[in-house]
Order: sequence, then structure tokens, then C-alpha cells
Amino acid sequence: MSALAPTLQAFFTDRLIRQRQASPQTIAAYRDTLRLLLTFAASRTGREPSRLDVGEIDAPLVGAFLDHLERDRGNGVRTRNARLAAIRSLFRYAALRHPEHAESIGRVLAIPPKRFSRRLVTFLTDREVEALLAAADRTTWTGRRDHALLLLAVQTGLRVSELIGLRGGDVHLGTGAHVSCRGKGRKERITPLTRATVAVLRVWLAERDGEAADPLFPTGTGTPLSRDAVEHRIAKYAAAATAARPSLRTKRISPHVLRHTAAMRLLQAGVDTSVIALWLGHERLETTQIYLHADLTLKERVIARTAEPNVRPGRYRPSDTLLAFLDGL
Repeated sequence: MSALAPTLQAFFTDRLIRQRQASPQTIAAYRDTLRLLLTFAASRTGREPSRLDVGEIDAPLVGAFLDHLERDRGNGVRTRNARLAAIRSLFRYAALRHPEHAESIGRVLAIPPKRFSRRLVTFLTDREVEALLAAADRTTWTGRRDHALLLLAVQTGLRVSELIGLRGGDVHLGTGAHVSCRGKGRKERITPLTRATVAVLRVWLAERDGEAADPLFPTGTGTPLSRDAVEHRIAKYAAAATAARPSLRTKRISPHVLRHTAAMRLLQAGVDTSVIALWLGHERLETTQIYLHADLTLKERVIARTAEPNVRPGRYRPSDTLLAFLDGL
């Protein structure tokens, strides 16, 4: 084995798992990034991943890999930057173990993240939410499961990783009904449930008929749904819902759009952004400000309360007939 293989293994077992006690989601994200990088490096160098050396993963190769993500895999800038962050984390660890590659490692660490324009968040209106929920066929077991999952996602704003990680014991339907989860950064939080969500989950839990430690939304074999499975099913229901709500054709519906929808519903109900940040499990309040920018209704209410300046529209009048002719062309 070359220098890269033991360093990579120690990065996961020693740095991420033992020292940092990284979450399963973080480990999975780093694993996927480095698997893609090693596959790309093997195709470029003609060497098997297990025989690559630290010095062979240099800045030009990493730069080409990042370009490959955007050009060939269709990844956005945010995904590119997230992959780069994982690579830099590995190389910061490698710098401590391989000072002989300090120059090459330094050039990799110097690769900057790519700047990007921040778009307004996509969210669903109440009518679009109704159409999406109605698209799940509740005459089937799968449809009833998916209907409960979609309703919980729209009402609570849980991340997809939080949704698929829920167990039966995480749902409390008595007085003060709520769902508890461990979110990003291993933060525990509880989210209250509405009466409609409680009613749907009560029926679903009775039909699911599993143990408290079993997945809340299992597959047919009893295992937790995967992230890809949830994304696929949401896309399927969004496509079916366009017949009833054509405006959905212009929106790319994903689990994160349902999270945005929950936040926008809270904001439009007059909930303070600091409360929304706690509700969603945001680390910083600034993250919640994106919903203020996306809420046109809120801006219209604000401008309706402002006093307009006393002005009149002006009209340009040319002082010469030739100029008037040219302006009229």
C-alpha cells in the first residue's frame, strides 16, 4: 500500500470518527467525495486507487476533478464547494503525516471555493402543497406512508436526513404532540405537530405496527428509506401533481424545497425569524434571512405602510424640431 491509502483510512478512523466524533451524515458525505476523487484520479493516472501516492493528488488534478463535477456530472457550485471542503479536510490531516509533500499539499489547500450568486429560495404555495399531498395514492400502503412523510416534511421542515433517521419512538402524539430528532451538528431538537399531522401520524403508526426503535418510514423490507428514494418519490408526486396545479412545472421540487416551504409558511404566519431559526435548527440567524428576501407578500405589506413621496412623472420635451424628429424614430 502507498502513502495515500493508510493516510486516507486513518483520516476516517482516527480523525473523523475518534477525534471529531463526526456524524454519520458527515462521514458519508466525505466518503462519497473521496470515492469520486479516487475514481477520477485512477482514470487520469492509470493507477489503481490503492496504489496512488499523496503527491499524485496534486492541485492540477484536484482542479480538473472540480471542473469534472460541474461539467460532466452537472453539479452546482455549492456541491463543488462542499466536495472541495472535504478534500481540504483530508489534506490538512495529510500535512501532519507527510511533511515531505508539504509543497504539493499546500497548493491543494490554496484552491479557493468558487463564488456563486445566491438565488431566491423555491417554496410551494398552499394550493401546490395540497396538490402534492393529494398525488400520493392512499389506497396503497406505500402511498399512505409517503403521504405521512410529505405532510410531516412540509409541517416541520425537517431535513431529509432527519426524516429518514426518525424512529417510531421519536413521535409523541399525546399532550404537547411533537417529533424529536438529532439534527445537523448533533443538535437535539423537538418540533411541535399540528392536529392534522397528529391525526395522520396516529393512523400511520397503527398501520406500521413496529417497535419504537424501528424506522418511522420504512421500506417494504423494514429498512429505512434512503435519501435517493425520498427524492425520487417526491419528484414522482410533483410530476403527477402538475395536472392539478400547472405552476409546479416551473419548480424543481426536492426535500429541501419542502423545508423551505415550512419556513415560508411560518414567516407568512407572522412568526419571528429567530423562532424560525430554532424551528429549523439553523446554526446562525443569518441563514434564516433568505426567507425574508423570498417573501414578496411581506415586502408588499411593508411598502403599503410607507408614505409615498409627493412627486409627479416628468416628460422630456426637446427644444428643437430636429431633436424631436430623432427622438421619434
